Amino acid sequence: MADSIISNGFSKKINTSMKQGNGVCQDGSSSPIKAQTIDELHSLQKKRSTPSTPSGSVSSAFSVITEEDRQRQQLQSISASLASLTRETGPKVVKGDPARKETSTKVAHVVHHQLGPNISISDSSMKFTHVLYNLSPGELYEQAIRYEKGSFLTSTGALATLSGAKTGRSPRDKRVVKDENTEKELWWGKGSPNIEMDEHTFMINRERAVDYLNSLDKVFVNDQFLNWDPENKIRVRIVSARAYHSLFMHNMCIRPTEEELENFGTPDFTIYNSGQFPCNRFTHYMTSSTSIDVSLARKEMVILGTQYAGEMKKGLFSLMHYLMPKRQILSLHSGCNMGKDGDVALFFGLSGTGKTTLSTDHNRFLIGDDEHCWGNNGVSNIEGGCYAKCIDLSREKEPDIWNAIKFGTVLENVVFDEHTREVDFTDKSVTENTRAAYPIEYIPNALIPCVGPHPKNIILLACDAFGVLPPVSKLTLAQTMYHFISGYTALVAGTEDGIKEPQATFSACFGAAFIMLHPTKYAAMLAEKMKTHGATGWLVNTGWSGGRYGYGSRIKLSYTRKIIDAIHSGELLNADYHKTKIFGLEIPNAIEGIPSEILDPTNTWSDKDAYDETLLKLASLFKNNFETFTSYRIGEDNSLTEEILAAGPIF
Repeated sequence: MADSIISNGFSKKINTSMKQGNGVCQDGSSSPIKAQTIDELHSLQKKRSTPSTPSGSVSSAFSVITEEDRQRQQLQSISASLASLTRETGPKVVKGDPARKETSTKVAHVVHHQLGPNISISDSSMKFTHVLYNLSPGELYEQAIRYEKGSFLTSTGALATLSGAKTGRSPRDKRVVKDENTEKELWWGKGSPNIEMDEHTFMINRERAVDYLNSLDKVFVNDQFLNWDPENKIRVRIVSARAYHSLFMHNMCIRPTEEELENFGTPDFTIYNSGQFPCNRFTHYMTSSTSIDVSLARKEMVILGTQYAGEMKKGLFSLMHYLMPKRQILSLHSGCNMGKDGDVALFFGLSGTGKTTLSTDHNRFLIGDDEHCWGNNGVSNIEGGCYAKCIDLSREKEPDIWNAIKFGTVLENVVFDEHTREVDFTDKSVTENTRAAYPIEYIPNALIPCVGPHPKNIILLACDAFGVLPPVSKLTLAQTMYHFISGYTALVAGTEDGIKEPQATFSACFGAAFIMLHPTKYAAMLAEKMKTHGATGWLVNTGWSGGRYGYGSRIKLSYTRKIIDAIHSGELLNADYHKTKIFGLEIPNAIEGIPSEILDPTNTWSDKDAYDETLLKLASLFKNNFETFTSYRIGEDNSLTEEILAAGPIF
């Protein structure tokens, strides 16, 4: 029969011939199929491409090496990354999915300097490890849905995945190698997120993670960038066991162009994500089966015992908090957007304060939602994507984020209808920390490349559940530093513990879990840049008014947006102000479109004595928190430290 496909289980032949006299006319107007097997036919459907981040006009140059040589160099580099401590070489890595059963593979083999004792060759080092290198979202979808339990396609085209037992970060399981350099440079001790470990223990965990990856039939490798500033771009390599993790980092890091990938070279930092495999709890410094370890000297990060993808994102952010200040660049845990006239605003705030919502503005260009650098040329986004909370997400409240949840987006730990695959964003069955990770270009008004001029406004967001902070205050430079170091917000009390009052939360620099140096160093850099470039600091309360949580009411989002608009337009710079007691904050007397009585919280509390009592309580919480930082001196004469302390509450 003409054009029949014959399958015998081993080879799939395509027969395009036709026996004469069978009464079937052959159409000779088209060329015969240029394939002898089904696999060859499928290969004709595919056109080689490299997924990339939009970067304006990027012209491709002719490669000075052949494609075969370039792939060999890539595989040698990956083999070097996966070199084990106890073996001289890395695994024999080959390109492609082992499920495709390629008939011939080219092996990249490279000898490296010995890192440990000479042990006879093992089964692990003899086997082939297939490398799935910088796969596209479509390819990663196929891998996830086919091989990873808990991965499904949702009704909007997003990939729903599960992160396992851990649905959030494990900050108490994060370790940093303390050596003669980091002992002097990093912030250690009370209040610090940096928990020490020694290099030997790091190498034990590294060996465990690498051996696990080497034992697999395939690993996913992403070579990507951090920081949109072309002069300060950081090359990172992520080696992982899950397609979900690879797609997550494809979205969150800056995606290289084809030309950049060809000239990628040796990475500046490498992550080994073996999160499916636990650490050894009897290893020194370990307190659980989870361990996230960073060695700044080796430029490596090891993940064991947690599959939560956010550990990779925030691990790289910690790295930038170490590397960038060395270049006199301030690393910031903030959102950032820019007006049509080029006015840039930075938004600082802890979870639940509205940082992502307020920095995503239809009338302004989004530079980024979470991580930025402020250098000599202005601001730049560290990442290539957004990582938005999606609990209670709705099209009406956050249309841009809602519309970004489409093909290519990773949805973590959400609940969806088994039949329709429609996601129920109100369902907290798996976790309240449901997340969406998507490329930044999914936001219609994202600014690509994600860079902008020096900021004009520094907006510190606090969700004050005590209800005593004003909706907006203009800050002096010293007050900006004080509140930046404090990093205050208040969490609504949990009924499970029987606690009826709000709980104050302080996170230095609005990101204490990620900073590496002492908070006052970042604050001093912030003040210097604000002074140099004429930026103004603002404290905006997105929390309660007229009473604490349970008695007052939350400030309307529409009012907060009008406040932010007035900051952007410059209206508030020319407003009349009066000072509050205790905190000494300057409150505007009027803002267009907002009832003037709500601008001063003393007007909204019916019980004035309760207001005074609650205000004093919050002030004491601020003072107690800041005692951690009072002994640290900035500058030779310590005048800046004294100035910051004087900017705190007085009572």
